[in-house]
Amino acid sequence: MELEPRVKQSARRILPRWLLDRLDPVEARIGRAVAAFAARRGDGEVVLDAGCGESRFRTLFSRQRLVGYDRGVGDPRWDYGRVDVRGDLGELALRDAAADAALCVVTLEHVPDPAGTLAELARVLKPGGELLLVVPFLWEIHQAPHDYFRFTRFGVARLLAGAGLAAEAIGPLGGFFAVLARRSVAALALFQGGWRWLLFVLLAPVLGLLAPLVLGWLDGLDRERAFTLGYEVRARKPARAGDGA
Repeated sequence: MELEPRVKQSARRILPRWLLDRLDPVEARIGRAVAAFAARRGDGEVVLDAGCGESRFRTLFSRQRLVGYDRGVGDPRWDYGRVDVRGDLGELALRDAAADAALCVVTLEHVPDPAGTLAELARVLKPGGELLLVVPFLWEIHQAPHDYFRFTRFGVARLLAGAGLAAEAIGPLGGFFAVLARRSVAALALFQGGWRWLLFVLLAPVLGLLAPLVLGWLDGLDRERAFTLGYEVRARKPARAGDGA
């Protein structure tokens, strides 16, 4: 279960940005990763947002040409009005080497054929083009029934190599205590609806605020990161000999 959109909207309206980032450091990290990815792009570059959903990152690419690509079936509550191209990520309606760069954020688990989707992303990337990929590992089921896979860092590396993409960095999204912090907030979803809202209000200060803050502070103790919510991945399509990229 997930927190209802109105609950999330109320939290964003009431709580300051710094506190929201502390309560959900993984989402904050994803936002920083996409912002850094956008800052590395040149003016006028074509950037493919594969699985763009509501196209929440569009404002970060004001200097580029962002192509939002999505089937538009993941979450019936979402507004897919800013999707540029509706279609299957396993069969991209783009020519070879059409994109200078691509991002695919918490999307690969929703496609029936992750290997085929990565191969398509590699096909439409220009030689030397960068791919920013975020994949889940210990993440809750979401956008059911279109949620099929979870990925270890070794599985991601294997899939990228099979698609002809070179992994440059694969970093965990938090450790053991970050997983517990997210589970604490998710527990509140069990108390949504009817008379249970009373328990939601009573438990929210502990499960939704205190526990995530304390657990987030403890997360630095986990150096191994064998328990993680997912991975932030930077990969690149190898440049052709003589391109100088």
